[in-house]
Amino acid sequence: MSMMSETKLGNEGSVHEVVRSAHRELTELMRQRAGIMARIGTIKKTLSGLAQIFGESVLDDDLLELLDLAPSKRTPGLTRACREVLIASPAPRTAEEICEILQRQYADIWQRQKNPIASVTTVLNRLVEYSEARSDWNEKRKRVWLWCATPEKNSSLLLNDDEDDELDASSSFENSI
Repeated sequence: MSMMSETKLGNEGSVHEVVRSAHRELTELMRQRAGIMARIGTIKKTLSGLAQIFGESVLDDDLLELLDLAPSKRTPGLTRACREVLIASPAPRTAEEICEILQRQYADIWQRQKNPIASVTTVLNRLVEYSEARSDWNEKRKRVWLWCATPEKNSSLLLNDDEDDELDASSSFENSI
């Protein structure tokens, strides 16, 4: 074997080790991010609940801003609106139910969407990736989402029997539960 071939093989081994190391580190960081996002979700839900019970006056301006409860100079984005709808929902919701709420409560955001059901579904799936929400299928085989405090909750989401909305067939879903 020539000196050049030995050097090339040695470099490939080093490259593979760097890739393996980077992969391990990325996996660990993603796991940590999921845990942090779940903790953030738990704290936000707790503080929002306390503000609902005792009034927003118990929270200072900085905290109101962190919880997206402070009056804003700009219109809230779709992700923030979806978070607020999920946090306020006592039961799992279909994308269509969330869209109906958004259309009523966030008409300005709703009107900016070219394909609202696809946009909302994308946001909801991202919230699942961030461990802020869970998704499952209800008894009528419709996709539903629920705000969650911790990613360890893997129990089935049993839902209302009166849900009859269909998800947009053109929307793509990732199995992220």
